[in-house]
Order: sequence, then structure tokens, then C-alpha cells
Amino acid sequence: MEPVKISLNDYVLSGGGFNGESYDHKTDPSIMLKLYMPGKIQQPLDEMVLARKVYQAGIPTPEPGDYVVTEDGRFGIRFHRIVGKKSYSRATADNPGKVSEYAADFARLCLDLHSTHVDTSQFENVKDRYLRLLGANPFFTTPQKDKIAKFIIDTPDEDTAVHGDLQFSNAIFADGKRYFIDLGDFCYGNHLFDVGMVYLCSRLSGEDFIKETFHMPKSLAGRFWEEFVPVYFGKDRPLKEIEEEIMPYAGLKTIIVERDSNCPMPEFRAALSSIL
Repeated sequence: MEPVKISLNDYVLSGGGFNGESYDHKTDPSIMLKLYMPGKIQQPLDEMVLARKVYQAGIPTPEPGDYVVTEDGRFGIRFHRIVGKKSYSRATADNPGKVSEYAADFARLCLDLHSTHVDTSQFENVKDRYLRLLGANPFFTTPQKDKIAKFIIDTPDEDTAVHGDLQFSNAIFADGKRYFIDLGDFCYGNHLFDVGMVYLCSRLSGEDFIKETFHMPKSLAGRFWEEFVPVYFGKDRPLKEIEEEIMPYAGLKTIIVERDSNCPMPEFRAALSSIL
């Protein structure tokens, strides 16, 4: 796939994150650009191919457009821009009194995703992805890797969609429609791998990280989780029981965080204590 050459003079910066930046087109409100950090070529190409497969599978996500490159050699993807969008994290931060409403709506959106059966020949199994990332991780010892691998392998298989980075900032809504974004880790498999990320972001992350990433105090993120749980899991199971089940899956996200940060993350590894 050959990248389309574009000029950043046509865009205005609208946001940024660990892997790159987002831009809005100055004159065409229907176009947004996700641009990766310098030196990253294969990652945006892989995400472009994956984004098209995910969209064609019927997952509610903005329509991908072109694989692009700028004058300074940065690669990225153009998407159909959802005008007037707001993420569930930003909406909650702006309207704390509606945390129950937003958490419940996000939970229903996640339930829809995790009940969507996909063509498993088109996507990677979440277990295979974690095992691959675990094998490449230099921060765990061999005995630790063996225990983690056994836990991953023993998790029951499912053939349904997994977002791969299910933060409540990676789902947006506008004009009565809801979408998932940032699907670069999309795969299929057991839903608990996904829900572990929701728990990690809302309960296990530190105050500073939650404020910077989700624009809210940790106490509000915790309330979001408490409102999310009964809608997603049902009202019959105690919160503590659910959290004990979810905890190791949240801890597994350490593998992905360490992949992106290239350093050990001991603050998240405590969630793996039941495995290790």
C-alpha cells in the first residue's frame, strides 16, 4: 500500500498521545488525520490494513480513508471525522453528575462489541497476541513468563470481537451514534482481556495518570467503574468477586504498557500477584 503525500499546512493539531498526534482538516470538517511519531512506518501501515478489516466487519468505527505521509516523513491515516464527537471519558469529566448514564451506555456498547462474532481468519487471537508480546518482553524472568503464559493459555476461547485497548476514552458518541476508535490492537477472543483494561484505567492507575489521560479525578473514574459493572456483568454478582476475576487480566496489560514505554511498570505488576 503506497502512502498518499499530504501537507500538514492543510491541517490543525487537535490532540496528542503516546504514539502520535491527531489533526483536523482546516477546510474539510469531514476529514481527520492520525499521525504517528517520527520513525514509525510499519505501525500505521498495519493499523491502516486492520482498520479497513474492522470497518468491513461491521464494528462501529469511523470509516478509514488513506494511508498518508507528510513532508517531514511522518506516516499516518486519514479517517472520516465524526463532527461534534465526545469520548465517554471527556463527557464524564465535563458532567460528573451523569457518570451513571455514561458508564451504563459505555457498558452496553462494550456488550455489543463482545457479542459480535468475527471471521477468525481475518484477525489475530488475543491469546496469541499476548503470548507473542510476552515472549518479546525483556522485563519478566523465564519462570514468570511460564506462569503468565499458562494463565493466558488456560483462559477459555471465544470467537467474538476484542477492542484491544478498551479505555473509556476510546469510545465516542455524536448525534445519537456511538463508535469505537484507536483499534490498532483489535483482535478476537475472551472478553475479559478487554474488560481488564477498563478496570486498569479506572481503578489501578494512579491519580496523576488518570487526571492527565481522562481529565478527571481518580475518585470519579472509580465511580465510572462501579456504575459500569452491574450493567456489563449483571446486578447479581458482588463487585469484589468481579474485581478478583478481572484483576489478573488488568495486570496482563502490563505487557502492552511495557511494549509502548520500553520500561518495566511495577505499579501495574501487583495485579499479577495471583498468577505469579
